[in-house]
Amino acid sequence: MPLLSKYAQHKKIKYFLERISKQAAILEIGSQSGWVRDYLRKNGWHYYVGLDIMPPADIVGDIRNWKSLGLKGQSFDVIIAFEVVEHVNCFKECYELLKPGGRLMLTSPVPHMDWVMKLLELIGLNQKRTSPHDHLIYFQNIPYFKTKDIRIIGFLSQWGIFTK
Repeated sequence: MPLLSKYAQHKKIKYFLERISKQAAILEIGSQSGWVRDYLRKNGWHYYVGLDIMPPADIVGDIRNWKSLGLKGQSFDVIIAFEVVEHVNCFKECYELLKPGGRLMLTSPVPHMDWVMKLLELIGLNQKRTSPHDHLIYFQNIPYFKTKDIRIIGFLSQWGIFTK
């Protein structure tokens, strides 16, 4: 794993994952690498579902088709989408899947700095993108949700926690 990606994982555990109740029903969108699943299961969280368009996810499919994938509306306390929303606009689906008061936890490149992220990928310091960043958005413009916290990390990445 590239150096910056490994460092970011450690920081995401502290900022996002350690805030989640062990009893929370968690959906991770974009779970392909499995590191969030592995961390949560190893450390006592039991109500986790990973969704990705590629195996090995618990559910393989597109979040925009959540009804046909057997997911139920308003059934999750937390949705995690690290490095996902720049690939697909799924805010409406996240809103529909979260319980009232539920939290959406996101990371994504700062739109005007995405070119630097691409450069870091080319020189091997950051993990390579799996598809184009066609849906870059500034987190202050996220629809449907109330902002709880937004942070800019290293001028390059946005980290946010939002509530329904």
